[in-house]
Amino acid sequence: MKQLHIKVLVGLFLAAGVLAWAGARLWDSLGTLPGVPLAAPIVLALIAAVLAATALSLRSRLNAQRERRPGAKGVDPLVAARAVVFGQASALVASLVAGLYGGVGVFLLTTGLDVAPRRDQALYAGFSVLAGAAVVAAAIYLERVCKLPEDDDEAGASPA
Repeated sequence: MKQLHIKVLVGLFLAAGVLAWAGARLWDSLGTLPGVPLAAPIVLALIAAVLAATALSLRSRLNAQRERRPGAKGVDPLVAARAVVFGQASALVASLVAGLYGGVGVFLLTTGLDVAPRRDQALYAGFSVLAGAAVVAAAIYLERVCKLPEDDDEAGASPA
């Protein structure tokens, strides 16, 4: 399994942001721009909380297992792998969603916030970008927690 690269996530964020900005401009010129839902930042924040809680739980269980504490409950490798896959998928989707709301938010900021609904939409879009960044941070932390330690004897030793 390959690690997430920040460059890929930033590229997805920027590409989605540019496309969303252009789409918002086009849509607004043709009619009324659809609103940013209030649930968007809430759902993203909940996903970030689940990822962070999973990372903290796995971290404490892995530390107890590595220190060979009596009664320590080990971590099934399949559970750790599933957690990492969930984190990586969440980070990729969150970077796309945050880019979409970021592009819409930039469009709303550049067209003027003199109308109250547009101000609210820009605020929801900004909170969605922040919550998306929290999902990405929690996913990267989860991935780092579940990373296997490097084996010193395999890296430096040659086969005999």
